[in-house]
Amino acid sequence: MRRLVILLILFAVMRGVFVLGGPTSGIPTLMLFGFLILAAYSVGELVKPFGIPKIVGYLIAGILFGPPGLAYVSKPALTELTPVSNLAIALIAFLAGAELQLSEIRERGAAILKMVSSELVLTFAAIAGTMVLLRSQLPILANAPAAEVVAFSLLFASVAVVHSPAVTMALLTETRANGPVARYTLGVVLVMDVAVVLLFSLVLAVARSLAPPAGGAEGVQAGAVLWEIGGSVLVGAVLGACIALYLRFISRELFIFGLLMALLGSEVARILHVETLLTLLVAGFVAENAGGGRGEDLRHAMERAAAPVFVVFFALAGAKIDPRAVLPLLPIVIPVVLVRMAGIYSGMRLGGKWAGLPTQVTGNAWLGLVSQAGVAIGLATVVADVYPSRGAPLRALLMATIAINETIGPIMFRLGLKRAGELTPSEANAGQSVGSPPTAGAH
Repeated sequence: MRRLVILLILFAVMRGVFVLGGPTSGIPTLMLFGFLILAAYSVGELVKPFGIPKIVGYLIAGILFGPPGLAYVSKPALTELTPVSNLAIALIAFLAGAELQLSEIRERGAAILKMVSSELVLTFAAIAGTMVLLRSQLPILANAPAAEVVAFSLLFASVAVVHSPAVTMALLTETRANGPVARYTLGVVLVMDVAVVLLFSLVLAVARSLAPPAGGAEGVQAGAVLWEIGGSVLVGAVLGACIALYLRFISRELFIFGLLMALLGSEVARILHVETLLTLLVAGFVAENAGGGRGEDLRHAMERAAAPVFVVFFALAGAKIDPRAVLPLLPIVIPVVLVRMAGIYSGMRLGGKWAGLPTQVTGNAWLGLVSQAGVAIGLATVVADVYPSRGAPLRALLMATIAINETIGPIMFRLGLKRAGELTPSEANAGQSVGSPPTAGAH
């Protein structure tokens, strides 16, 4: 009840600001930042007693207060708050890398690779086949030559297979789950993040040969791909080594230091044209395993710094979801979403059986792989850039698919953790005690 009152007060204050300022006046970005933190946090707390992850509440707040809803957060404001999203991605990647221990890689690495390979192949083939079957429903493919149908179906599938490290890390931070399902899901998501970049680059090269872009638009070159992957590992390793030295010999003011390193890593990755996620992931891994045992202190400090940034990050992600654009595409998107889920489930079960894992793990871990977010949106934008006319409808279809997966994914992951018994008692009983006092969360 208290959260609802706070939300209503925030609503009234922002409404008053709009009325007093006039329809054409802008709201300072810093004020919007503070409003988003409070509003999204309140909505997250409101949905939690219903067994819904707070991440979904943040997304709902973004839809409610963003351009598709009340438009308190305008499209120009979304652009101004982009640095916050970039910082969140850097923090998420660093924390994900810091979660990986050498001993854990030795123990689970082979099983994770088997699950990634089987899930990637099955899901990619299933989605590409579905797009070919549904081509008559898509204006850009209905009368296209067979080569273009194959090219755009493969491109669509290469983006649709992407998972979301951001959602996975945020939900694990929120629930504090750390059992086998949580660890295998995190491992699959992180390894897949590297694999999909390679797959997308390969598929884009094939697509360009089958359906050349109008005007000879430049695609992804092999050298650029090698630098993007290899450079990310190199830059991340150097950054991680510097952080490890700081931890070993200074190790003070870790809260500020962690934020600065995330910002620095994000900017260095942008300037050197390497992938931010992979760079910070490697940096986190090196810092954790070479930091002389002080990596855990830095990780906990960064988790405290990341809490409000995560709230705004997912609220901004929600603000970019336009339900009115998704609804007309549902007849195509729903089959794609269901086929994708079937591919993930089958691939994880097959890979888990191949690795000799118990069905309790693979039968629940696949639920953590449904979410999609930033990486998939970025690749969809690349498709639209390479094919300005034909890629735009494909991007709209991908965005609608991502919007649905982004919304239901956290709910399904939480369900998987609950079924595996990896939630704390208060988290597991949240959905059964509507109206009970809210528990203190990670955020």
